[in-house]
Amino acid sequence: MPSYRASFFEVPHAAVYALMTVTVLASGFCFIQAGGPAAPAELLYRYGGMYSGAIARHEYWRLLAYGFLHVNFVHLTMNMLCLVLWGGHLERRVGPAYFLSIYLCAMVFGAVIGNGIHATPYLTVGASGATSGILGGLLCLWILGKLDVRFDFFAINIGLNIAFALGNSRIDWGVHLGGFAAGLIACALLDLIEKVNPYALRCKFPEAVKVNLTLLACVAAVWAWSGQAQAIAAVIACCAVVKIVDLVLSMRKGLAIVVIALAGANAVTVLLCGLALASSCSPRWPTGSVPLDNFLVTFCPNPVLISGLAAIGAAAVTLWLCAKEISRGIEDVGFVGTSLRAERGRRHGL
Repeated sequence: MPSYRASFFEVPHAAVYALMTVTVLASGFCFIQAGGPAAPAELLYRYGGMYSGAIARHEYWRLLAYGFLHVNFVHLTMNMLCLVLWGGHLERRVGPAYFLSIYLCAMVFGAVIGNGIHATPYLTVGASGATSGILGGLLCLWILGKLDVRFDFFAINIGLNIAFALGNSRIDWGVHLGGFAAGLIACALLDLIEKVNPYALRCKFPEAVKVNLTLLACVAAVWAWSGQAQAIAAVIACCAVVKIVDLVLSMRKGLAIVVIALAGANAVTVLLCGLALASSCSPRWPTGSVPLDNFLVTFCPNPVLISGLAAIGAAAVTLWLCAKEISRGIEDVGFVGTSLRAERGRRHGL
C-alpha cells in the first residue's frame, strides 16, 4: 500500500520556499538591471543563460544558473506556480535532500538534452526543466505504487503544462522533456538506492544531516569537474564520509557529534571557497560581470578576513538550524542510535 495519500494540493515545505526565494531574487535582480518586468537576451546571457556553445566552452556553471533566470515576470510566475503546485507533494514524500537532488538533476540534464536537440544557436533560461522534473518524479512514485493519487492528477497537471507551453511560441521543448525524463529516472534511482542502503548502512540519516551532506557533495562535484582524478577522489571521499557518519550516528550522542562535525566542515568549505575566489582578484579582475565585480571591490582588499568571517557565519547558521538535533543528541543515552537503526530496517525504498 502507498505510504502517503496525496490531496490535489500540498502546502509547500522548506526546500520549495528556498528555491522560490533564490529564483525570485535572481530573476528580480535581472529585471531591476533591465529597468522593467522583462530582461533582454544580452543581460540573461551575461548572468548565466544557457546557449549553444556553453558545454563546448566548459561553462558548466550555466547548467544550473540558467534555471534561476527568467525572461519576464509572466515566465517567472508560471514556473513558480508549477513549483508550488507540484513541489510540496514531492518534498513531503521524499524529503528536502532528495527533492533538491531531483530538482537539480532535472535542471542540469534538461539543459544537456535541450542543448543536444538544438540544431541552431539558441539562448534559454527558466526553471521549466526543473519543475517538469518534479512532475516526472511524482509520476515515478505513482508507477511504483508509492503515491496514492488518481490518474487525473497527472492528466490535469500535464495538460495544463502543455497548454501553457503551447501558448508560448518560444518554448524550449527539449528542456521540458529532458527535465521530465531526468526527474523520473532520478526518482527511480533514489528508490533503488534506498532499497540497497539497508545492506550498506546501519542508520536512517536524519533529514538535516542528509541535506547538509548533499550540499557538501555538490561542492565536491564542482571541484571534481577539473579532472578525472579529482572525480574519482571525490566519489571515494563521499562514500567514506557517508559510512563514517553512519557509524557515528549509531553511537551514543552520535547525532550531536555529527552535527557539530558538519558545522566545522561547512566552515572549512566556505573558507576554502573564499580563498579560491581570491584568485579572481588578480590578474583576471575585473571579470566583466557587474555583480561579481562589485563583490570583488569589497572582497579583494581582505580576502582572508572576509572568508574567515563567512566561515564562522556558516558554522553558526548550521548550529542554529540544527539546534533540535544537537539537543536530541546531547540528551541521548542510546535511544537515538537505536531508533535510527530501526528506522533503516523498516524502510524499503522511498
